[in-house]
Amino acid sequence: MREVVRVALAGLTANKLRSGLTILGLMIGVGSVIVLIAVGTGSSDAVQNQIEALGSNVLTVSTGPTLGGLFGARTTTDSLTVADANALQNKIAAPDVLSASPIVNANSVTLTDGSTTYSPSSFVGTTPAYQQAHSYSMAEGSWFTKADETDHSRVMVVGPTVVENLFSGADPVGDTVKVNGTNFTVVGVTNSKGSNGTTNLDDVAVAPLTAVQDTLTGYGSISSITVQAKSRDQLNAAQTEVTDILNKLLPPSPGSTTSSFTVINQGSILQTSNSTNGVFTTLLGEVAAISLLVGGLGVMNIMLVSVTERTREIGIRKAVGARRADIMVQFLVEAVLVSLFGGIAGVIFGVVGSQFKIAGVQPSIAPYSIFLAFGAAVLTGLFFGTYPASRAARMRPIEALRFE
Repeated sequence: MREVVRVALAGLTANKLRSGLTILGLMIGVGSVIVLIAVGTGSSDAVQNQIEALGSNVLTVSTGPTLGGLFGARTTTDSLTVADANALQNKIAAPDVLSASPIVNANSVTLTDGSTTYSPSSFVGTTPAYQQAHSYSMAEGSWFTKADETDHSRVMVVGPTVVENLFSGADPVGDTVKVNGTNFTVVGVTNSKGSNGTTNLDDVAVAPLTAVQDTLTGYGSISSITVQAKSRDQLNAAQTEVTDILNKLLPPSPGSTTSSFTVINQGSILQTSNSTNGVFTTLLGEVAAISLLVGGLGVMNIMLVSVTERTREIGIRKAVGARRADIMVQFLVEAVLVSLFGGIAGVIFGVVGSQFKIAGVQPSIAPYSIFLAFGAAVLTGLFFGTYPASRAARMRPIEALRFE
């Protein structure tokens, strides 16, 4: 076998340019498969991280859709209240719910620290459970407590973007900031969460619900409720329980079957996103596989040319006793070696290429794609090398020796 490999290598090096171009074609095919699947995987990971940044095992309850009427659309008058949020924490009616955080969003809020003024994209009033539900971790200080909410304490937690713009990056914990003219004390700074695609999750200030209602929004309706299920497996059950409770508290308008509230299931969004990205990644892999197929045709081409050029050699080897199987193995080994070299080069190209951002996406290499692309390259060489090898093996010695 060692002699067969030596002869195959000699056959490939006899025409370095032609062999090199064939290897290059396979390298591009293998590398494209790895890189494009990595782009699809990276895109899927990015979307998943953005969705999970919104919270862990979370349902979002908001006031319901616009209802159609005879004289055009009208908006439901039902609104959510703190009492509704408290009802969702009933352990008997909602055993799969871990917490329910009422939320009020204060509009047009201006923060002032000395001579510096800044308006965050959102100023939220809520309860301490909001931190765990939305997976906030602390960089400095701590989150406000249940006692702060009960005592109507005017404290707040801010995101990194607020710190950068209002405090020039300095540690603000303990500082007093005027919020629309009312003093609030900064008790914590969150770690960066980035963006969810539409909202900068770091450009936020969060304060106790009671303090925000006292000073900014007033009492009454709330903007939404964040409900956290006890686990991801219990998310759908929690949605059913929340829907049943709210249907009793906020029944549909007379003559309508449409609920006056909307429950958004983060798990369903994540599942849909994963399904869509899976199709996207598969399509990218199939497009890349076309270039691998073209590389395989290049292997067939070079082997057919090699068989034609070495017709007299084949005749001589048969004349001195070489069997048909010996000739076939010889050319198959050459085809597999070309594919092997192309596959190795393609893997290196694909791994290196996946280290750079492509169209704003940081590729994430899927280990299976390396083995898939490399194995496909070798099998391609074996498949497309079979016909030229069998053609060489079928030659008659006398006709081969007469070939000019």
